[in-house]
Amino acid sequence: MDDEQKLQELEETLVELREENKTVPIIVEGDKDIAALRRLEMTGEIIRFNKGQSVSNFCDTIAQKYQKIILLTDWDWRGGRLGSSIKKNLENRVECNMSYRQKFAQRCTCRTVEGTPSWFATLRRKIKISENHPKP
Repeated sequence: MDDEQKLQELEETLVELREENKTVPIIVEGDKDIAALRRLEMTGEIIRFNKGQSVSNFCDTIAQKYQKIILLTDWDWRGGRLGSSIKKNLENRVECNMSYRQKFAQRCTCRTVEGTPSWFATLRRKIKISENHPKP
């Protein structure tokens, strides 16, 4: 898959995520992740995992307030473990959508939510440069 295809797929994913986030909150790991999603024009509720709280207590709070969430932990090893733990703790209580995390993990070369806006900008620049300077 070339960069243009990758960018197009992820731009479509962002549009879907923005739309779903209007009614479904996104759970992320930290404040920098929230800032990154705001730069990517997410306007809905974004919830930071509270590191001062256990996963089970955090999930109990989420389960009391929501029927569905989007889980967007980093796609590195730690983010994967945290995402799995949150999903397991919310099982049979809250619907957890991890499909966006999977799409970003498969297509992005960055490994974190906070790195996503600059990754998009770099890929857009790279494509623009290659359009202006086609290969012979």
